[in-house]
This record gives sequence, structure tokens and C-alpha cells, in this order.
Amino acid sequence: MNNMPNHRNYAYLTSPEIAAMPNKENVVIIQPMGAIEQHGAHLPLIVDAQISIGVLARALGKLDRSVPAYALPPLFYGKSNEHNSFVGTISMRTPTMLAILTDIAESIYRAGFRKLALMNSHGGQPQILEIIARDLHEKYSDFCIFPLFTWRVPNVAKDLLSAKELELGIHGGDAETSLMLSLLPDQVKMELAVTEYPYGLPEHSLLSMEGANPFAWTMRDLSKSGVLGDARSATREKGDLMLDSLVIGWTQLITDIYKFEQPKAYGNHLL
Repeated sequence: MNNMPNHRNYAYLTSPEIAAMPNKENVVIIQPMGAIEQHGAHLPLIVDAQISIGVLARALGKLDRSVPAYALPPLFYGKSNEHNSFVGTISMRTPTMLAILTDIAESIYRAGFRKLALMNSHGGQPQILEIIARDLHEKYSDFCIFPLFTWRVPNVAKDLLSAKELELGIHGGDAETSLMLSLLPDQVKMELAVTEYPYGLPEHSLLSMEGANPFAWTMRDLSKSGVLGDARSATREKGDLMLDSLVIGWTQLITDIYKFEQPKAYGNHLL
């Protein structure tokens, strides 16, 4: 489940090794996170967490050894209350998640690190990461925090999925099922896969499920099965292609974070 390269695994370091680490202000520390929540009858609860772990482990394996980057132990649980009506979901409350991430980040800061990437694969919590990143950077001006979503690096999903699936297949559909066929094929029950899209979305309206003008929803509002998308169209071939592209994107992103310098306009004099 967790195949992080040993030399990139933060938990495998010793305290003296961390204390003696050079150029610590540019070392990239990455917190992979996801959720333990229902993904229909065909996928395990671990989907989001496994995507973070699987992509990050491969990206760290490909990363140039000259780039210092380390993965923290995965944060498996997340804010998943939109799935609470489906049995098996484990959810943290927003204040709990904010407190946990703050404690982790401040521990990393006390250790001397100044770059922390929050690598999230669960669509229900990017806003929490954005809030905590802004608040921490405001408190520690030399702390660079990156609230990131695994799927937002360049990848080939748009070339493999239909337009409808790209817009509405956001949970347990073609993309996630294909990727899990690549990452954890023995845990995917394709004979139970379904195709289901959201019920009752506004038509001819500026309002949408996750667009510029969204409305609040829970999964029971939109889906009987717990799936949004066409899981029956998933294949391992598509999953392999998506995984490879995500790994390439994350290898580049980690390198970019290593090279990143926080903009500092404050105190500069106008010419």
C-alpha cells in the first residue's frame, strides 16, 4: 500500500539526520492525503488516499537525486461528510482537520524546513488546504505552503475521457476506476461497476455542481449508488496512461517547488 522509496521516506530518517540536513529551507516535504470514504460497490474506501500514495511514490522514485524531497506518512482520513449517508465512510470535522494540518505543519517548521506541499486527492477538501496554507504563511512569512490537488498537473485524462465524464464523472467514475485498475487491480470489482450521473442538476442556469457558481450538495442528493460517472468504461490501459502522466507532472512539480522562491514585494522601494 505504501511503496515510498526508503531514501525519500521522512519517517525512516533519524533525528540527527534531520538536524544535520543541509539547505533545509529548500528541502521539499510532502504530505500525501486523501480520504476513507465510499466509492460505490466496485471500489474500496481507500481510493483517494491510494491515488496520492501511488502517484507520489512513483514520482519520488523518478525524481533527480539532487532534489531533496521527502514524503510524510500518508494522512488517510479527510473531510468526507458529503458521503456520511453511505456506510463505511470515515470523516473528520473541518476544525479537526485544520488542527491536525496545523500541528503537522508547525512541527515541520520547528524542524527547520520551509517548504511543505499538501498533496490532496479528495475533491471534498481543497478549500481547507487553501485556508490552512494562507493562515500558516501569514503567521510564518518564510514558510512556503503549497495546497495542491493531485489531478491538477498536466495529464492525459482529457484525451481519454468523454466531455460528459470530464464534467460530471467526479467520483468513482471512469478516471478513478481506471486509475485504481492500475494501482490496486485486485481490489476493483468491475462486475459491480455502474454508470450513474447526477440527478436533477439545474438546466439553463448559471448554477452548477462544481462550476463558477456552485451549490452545496451531498452524495445522496445526486447519486443512488454513490458513484458519479461511467465506471463501466474504465480500463487498466487508460489507468496506466493516466498514472504515467500524473507521475511525470508531479516529478516536475516537486522540482519546481524545490526551485521556488517566495515573492517579496513588501518593503521594496519603487524605482
